[in-house]
Amino acid sequence: MSDLWKEETKFKYWLLVEESIAWAQGKMGIVPKSLALKLNKAKVNIKEIEQIEEVLQHDVIAFLKSTEKQLGKDAKFLHFGLTSYDVVDTALALRCLIACVYILSSLKNLAATIKKLAQKHKYTLMMGRTHGVHAQPISFGLKCLSWYEEIIRSILRLQNAQKNLGFGKISGAVGAYTEINPKVEVMALKRLGLKPEPVSTQIIPRDRYAELLTVLAILASGMERITTEIRNLQRTEIGELSEPFGKTQRGSSAMPHKKNPIVCERIGSLARVVRSFAQVGLENIVQWHERDLTNSANERIIIPWSMSLIHYMTLKLNKVMQGLVVNKDKMKENIDKSKEQFFSQSLMVAMIKKGIDRDKAYKITQRLAFEAKEKDEYLSKIVLKDAEIKKVFTVKEISNLFSWQRLKENINFIYKRI
Repeated sequence: MSDLWKEETKFKYWLLVEESIAWAQGKMGIVPKSLALKLNKAKVNIKEIEQIEEVLQHDVIAFLKSTEKQLGKDAKFLHFGLTSYDVVDTALALRCLIACVYILSSLKNLAATIKKLAQKHKYTLMMGRTHGVHAQPISFGLKCLSWYEEIIRSILRLQNAQKNLGFGKISGAVGAYTEINPKVEVMALKRLGLKPEPVSTQIIPRDRYAELLTVLAILASGMERITTEIRNLQRTEIGELSEPFGKTQRGSSAMPHKKNPIVCERIGSLARVVRSFAQVGLENIVQWHERDLTNSANERIIIPWSMSLIHYMTLKLNKVMQGLVVNKDKMKENIDKSKEQFFSQSLMVAMIKKGIDRDKAYKITQRLAFEAKEKDEYLSKIVLKDAEIKKVFTVKEISNLFSWQRLKENINFIYKRI
């Protein structure tokens, strides 16, 4: 991924596009066939290109002038009938498609790692929380399954964005094919594995790249959701999960006892950068007439960096998930802190089924739950002693309501759906 976005690589892809266009034009008798053969052997001299650009202040012309020196008498036919972004945008599409392949590969590995966690902890009970407060128990596997499904959605989004990136343009100035035969575009792009942009201006419409950057921003947020959950559950007072900590790793310059979730925090930090780049990509959709340069400078930052950061974040998150420490004992301990108050909904629903008004059933259940909390007593014991409850339920019915097995009985249903 790093090599893909180097300046030298950029010029190599420009050379590839120029060679494919010259090949198509040579086939049609527009330029000598020897031009494509010479371009195929040409080399990128990045130092020379930079020196020429310093004088001319135009990177494409600098690239062309450097390349012309290797073409002899065919040099005058280089870039024949083209405009700069016939080369720039077509080459950018090729690099983005390859970057998507790298990211998709790392995402599939991440999904596979999370899938293993979901399968391993299918019935590992932990406390579910809403508003940061104990709600009802879930399985840790179910939490992982939610992460897994979100990663799969991101894979599908990125594959769709990748499909929409597979377009080039070789339509000349303002996209009107004034000095270039449309057949050249078809032939050259087919050779490169791209399709012609149906209606281009002087550039490829920027909604294609805005879609890519937005998809990457959504993916970044999804990864931050996972890492934020790990960070929260690693807190000392919860202690249910923790990211792996190496044998030689150190957590703090001042406090040797610290094991901080630094990788998860790093992913959250970088997610903010990726999201900010998506906003720039959306603004790039707007251009003056057939083109301006308001997208050009920032795209040299936002596209390479978004793709590089996402790739890095995915690789790092996969390592976290592979070494994730799952503390089952702490999960059980935290569930026990609620003293069965999470069965309150089961009790309320059972009362409604017995014919009690919902509001009354709610008030009775709330009273009993609050009493259990105040007395630090298990809710089942409070319920068994309550006179109102005894009028409605048998001891066996109450016992069934507080069955832990009921917490697991529909987990498999969700797994089968995924």
